[in-house]
Amino acid sequence: PNFGASLHILKVEIGGDGQSTDGTEPSHMHYENDENYFRGYEWWLMKEAKKRNPKIKLIGLPWTFPGWIGKGENWPYDYPDVTAYYIVSWILGAKQYHDLDIDYIGIWNERAFSSKYIKVLRHSLDRLGLWNIGIIAADGDWNVSKEMIVDPYLNDAIEVVGLSVMLKVLLSCSLWRSSSFSGSNVYLKKRKILENINLIEYSIYIYMSTLYSGVIISSSFLSNHCNFYCFLCHRTDVLNSHTTQFTQPGWSYLQVDGHLEGGGSFVALTDGLGNLTIIIETMTHNHSQCIRPPLPNFSVTPQRATFYLKGSFYMVETLQVWYTRLGFESGNTSLFQQLQPVEVWKGRFSLDLNVDEVYTLTTLKTGQKCCYPEPPPPQPFPSNYKDDFNIRNPPFSEAPNFADQTGVFEYFVNSSDPGDHVFTLRQVVVQRPITWVSDADQTISIIGNFQWVNLTVTCDIYIEKQRDGGVFIAGRVDNGGIYVRRTKGVFFWVFADGTYRVTRDLAGAEILMKGLSGVRDNAWHTLTLNIQGNSASGLLNGYPLWENVTVSNPSHGWAAVGTRSFEFAQFDNFHIE
Repeated sequence: PNFGASLHILKVEIGGDGQSTDGTEPSHMHYENDENYFRGYEWWLMKEAKKRNPKIKLIGLPWTFPGWIGKGENWPYDYPDVTAYYIVSWILGAKQYHDLDIDYIGIWNERAFSSKYIKVLRHSLDRLGLWNIGIIAADGDWNVSKEMIVDPYLNDAIEVVGLSVMLKVLLSCSLWRSSSFSGSNVYLKKRKILENINLIEYSIYIYMSTLYSGVIISSSFLSNHCNFYCFLCHRTDVLNSHTTQFTQPGWSYLQVDGHLEGGGSFVALTDGLGNLTIIIETMTHNHSQCIRPPLPNFSVTPQRATFYLKGSFYMVETLQVWYTRLGFESGNTSLFQQLQPVEVWKGRFSLDLNVDEVYTLTTLKTGQKCCYPEPPPPQPFPSNYKDDFNIRNPPFSEAPNFADQTGVFEYFVNSSDPGDHVFTLRQVVVQRPITWVSDADQTISIIGNFQWVNLTVTCDIYIEKQRDGGVFIAGRVDNGGIYVRRTKGVFFWVFADGTYRVTRDLAGAEILMKGLSGVRDNAWHTLTLNIQGNSASGLLNGYPLWENVTVSNPSHGWAAVGTRSFEFAQFDNFHIE
C-alpha cells in the first residue's frame, strides 16, 4: 500500500490447460477425477501479493477450461452445474490449501456469457455459504446489462458489471473496467462506480504476442531484470499512483463535468466519509493513443483552471498535491513529485496547467514516493543449458524457463522406472481443452532465445501412446501465443510406429524428410537435432538418422519439445548448446 503503483486488486487466471495469449496455464482439474491445487504460479503470486498488501482484493477468471467440462464440445455452458462445480472447487482449494479468500469470480474472459450459468454459479456459491464472493460479468459483453434489467434473478446474481468498451447504461450495481490495458471513456449514472485497469507484471519470452503491455517489463527474467514502464497511455492509466495511492476499492466517482476548457480532463472520487481525491490530466493527443478504442482528434493548450468545491467539500481548506510532467520531446520529465499544498478559499482554488501533466489533489496525507534498489543487470538466456528434472519436491509444477504454448508439461515421478528416468517432464493434457484462441492440434513448450540461429538440442523421449503416438524436439521455432497454430521451425519427430519425420512446421504439413527409425512406444530414446547455417541433421541414440536437410526459414528462433497430439509423453535430460 502507498508504494509505487499501489495496486488494489490482483486478477489471476484460473488455468484451464489452454492457450490464453502467451502460453497455457495448468488447470487444477486436468480430468474429472483429478484435483491438484499446487499447479502453476498463480497460488504463489496471490500469496506474495497478500504478504505485501493484506487488503488486496483477489479475482479469479477463466480463459480456457479442461475439455471434460464441455463433454466433447468447445463450449463451457452446456452443463452449467459441471462448470460451476469446477470453478467453486478452485475457490475452495484456494482457501483450503493456501488460506486465500477469493473476493470476486469472473465468467469467461472476453467471451460470451450465459445467464443460466451465472445464476447456477451464484446458487452454488450461496449453497456453500460463499455469499461474500461477488460475480463479475461479463468482461466485455455489456449486453448482460440488458438481460439484468429484465431478469431480477440475474440482476441479484451479479455484483459487478465488467466492461472493456465505451458505453452509456443505467444499472444499480457496480461497474468496473475489468479487461483492459488501454483507455476509453465511461459515461454513466449509478450509485457506485469502480474502474479497474488490469496492469500485469510480465515476464515472458521476447517476441510473444502481448509483450510491453504491463507496468513492469521483465524481458530478462533469468536475472530478475525489470524496467518500470512508467507512463501508460490514457487518462487514469498515466502513472497509476496518481489514482491508486489516493483511493481504495469502495470509493465512488462523483458526477462532474470532467472536461477542461483548454483540453484535458479530470475526475473526482470520494470515500463517502469526507475524503476527496481529484485527478487532472492534460495529455496531448499524440501521447494518448492506445490499441483501442480509436481516439478522436482533440487539442490541449496551457491554461489556468479554476475548481469549485460544493456541498460537504465546501469546508475543505487544504489539498495535498502530487505532480507528474511527461517531457516526451524535451526529456524534462518529473514523476510523482509532491508539491506544496493548495489552499482552498471558500470552496475555490485555481491551477496553472501545462500540457502532458498529471495532478492529484487530495485530502489524504498518505501518499509517498519511495526508493528502490537498482535491479540486477540484464542477461541473455545461457547458450549452454541443461535440465535433468531431478527434483523431488519442486516449488512449482512446471520446470523453469519452459513456456507451454499448447498442452501442459509438468514435473513427473516415474515410479515404474528402475532409476535412470525416475524424475521427468511429462505432457499431461490428453483431451483438447475448451479453447480461448486457436490452440494447436499438437502440444508444444518453447525455451531459450528467439535470436538463436545455430544450435544443438538433445533430449531423452518416451512415447506413452501406442501405435499413433509421437514426440518431437525442435529448433528455430518462430511462433507461440495466439499464433501457435502457424508455428514454423525445424521439427524432428519420431513416432510409435517406428517412423520419423523432419518438418518445417508444427502442423507437420511441410515435410523435409521421412523414413524408418525403429523407435517404439514405452521405451526411452535419445534424440539430437543439430542446426548449422542452412543445414540440419538428426541423431537417434547417438547415431546419425538423417543429415544434410536444407533449412533456410525460419532463420532463428527458440528450441522446443512437444507431442503429436494431446497425449501422455515424457522428456528427460534436456540440453541445448
